[in-house]
Amino acid sequence: MKLAEPKGRVLVTQSDNQQFNRGFEFGRLASCELQPTARTLEYYAENAERFSSTTADVEFSAMQKRFESLLAPGAKVLDFGCGSGRDAKHFLELGFEVVATDGSPELCKIAEQNIGIPVRNELFQELSEIEEYDGIWACSSILHLPKGELADVLDKMAAALKKDGIVYTSFKYGSFEGIRNGRYFTDFTEPLFRAFIDPIEHLVIEEYWTSADVRPGREDEKWLNLLLRKV
Repeated sequence: MKLAEPKGRVLVTQSDNQQFNRGFEFGRLASCELQPTARTLEYYAENAERFSSTTADVEFSAMQKRFESLLAPGAKVLDFGCGSGRDAKHFLELGFEVVATDGSPELCKIAEQNIGIPVRNELFQELSEIEEYDGIWACSSILHLPKGELADVLDKMAAALKKDGIVYTSFKYGSFEGIRNGRYFTDFTEPLFRAFIDPIEHLVIEEYWTSADVRPGREDEKWLNLLLRKV
């Protein structure tokens, strides 16, 4: 995840009152909820290699195909929170024009090595393009935003899409909001997401479905998958 121009640095204190061992640029975090964003970034700084190794080779073709089927050949796709670069690499191989971003500098470096194109180190809140993309792939990424930030980012995603553009996104299934395993999560069920997205202009639910986690040993974890369309 990511935010604005740097105006200094600050050390963020965890709930156990131990300071993180590195500072964060205050300006980039000032306009979001500092603690959730900082803790999530810290997690990925410390676990980038492990996270990448456990997600880079998982079988995800069923989700990719649903998204691809709604795009024209050569469409321009934003991989929004690209992680290891697994999906960006797949879309490049299909001939899509791909832009990849991630808020974690450590994950950006790994993704660049995996896919061979530059990866922008950018927070979700920094998305600023207007009518640039045919599709935005936000797989297990914007779920790290608190709801107030998430609504603003969905507005930015809608603005960045061309007319009739498509978003794929996914959330852990449930109603939990808060820090879990070192990162901030916002979970949704389908009724909760419908109520959440209803006030957001220009995005409607095209399709939704639930699925099991594709990582080995985590099949009992449930996900809400969504295809959204710009209207």
